[in-house]
Amino acid sequence: MRKLNNFKKHLRKEQPLNGCIAKGPSLHLNQKSLEALRAFVETGSISGAADRLLRTPPQVSRLLSALEQQVGFAVLVKRGRRLHLTREGKELYYEVERVMQAQDVVERRADQIRRGRKEHLRLLVAPFISNAVINQALATVMERHPRMTAQIDARVRLDIDIWVTQETFDLGVAPLPIREGAFEVEPFLELPMMVAMHPDHPLAARKVVTFEEFAAHPIVATHARSLLGQHLEMLCQQTGKRLDVRVEARNGVIACQMAGLNIGCCLTDPFVALSSGVEDIVLRPFAPQGLLRYAFLFPSWGTRSPVVEEVALEIRRNSKALAAEIFQG
Repeated sequence: MRKLNNFKKHLRKEQPLNGCIAKGPSLHLNQKSLEALRAFVETGSISGAADRLLRTPPQVSRLLSALEQQVGFAVLVKRGRRLHLTREGKELYYEVERVMQAQDVVERRADQIRRGRKEHLRLLVAPFISNAVINQALATVMERHPRMTAQIDARVRLDIDIWVTQETFDLGVAPLPIREGAFEVEPFLELPMMVAMHPDHPLAARKVVTFEEFAAHPIVATHARSLLGQHLEMLCQQTGKRLDVRVEARNGVIACQMAGLNIGCCLTDPFVALSSGVEDIVLRPFAPQGLLRYAFLFPSWGTRSPVVEEVALEIRRNSKALAAEIFQG
């Protein structure tokens, strides 16, 4: 502890961890220094990073100082009694974390291959449809292939145009529209937007909820940039009506959960409503109708493996069966 305190004393307020920073044209970043940075961010302190890495605090401090020497800028500053990432340090950490996550995946996959598990599927999905559609389809296929392994990554729909260009995947499942990229887009399902509400809500007795009826009651709104938000905004502009937004929820699951508490009704993706965990939520068709379209994304740089085709077929079957069940109910 005395050594750690001595280390902290030489840090002046708002000064970098290492006062003398070297600059050079080429970087050869030390893996142990990157691990120290990751551990510091995840634990929030030098001592926490030391415990994580089974090192002493002075050893971790030296690794972080060496990292600053290597990159040529301050990674950490002291504010008050605590160390924080600088703005440049944050940018560096995001890249370091991305690379180290990829390394973790490679190591895990190598271990799977060593164990004889050569059928591996990397799925990239919009998170709030996974429980309703993806998980059961994947489980069904994995039952047929006992040695198969899988990795599921979820990304929010608003960032879809970014994550499909930055992630490595075998099969993506995402709502449309999406910008064209280095992948093949294969639409497989259309769903109408629906109104979700508590069973005691006045509109629950309706077979179809019109926009005029919807606008006459308090609502739970989703993000304005979402397809649902854009559809409502278009209707407001066409009719001159204003919505009585009681709660604005940044994702569809929270919106459905608030609707399930009878705070208001919400316009929703029916698959998202089923993933919300609200057991007695009521879904009604909405007029004028808005459509939600889902598609498979296949990387164009690779050949589709049989297991990719099998999982896609199972997702297609499950989603169509579930959609039919929703609309019959």
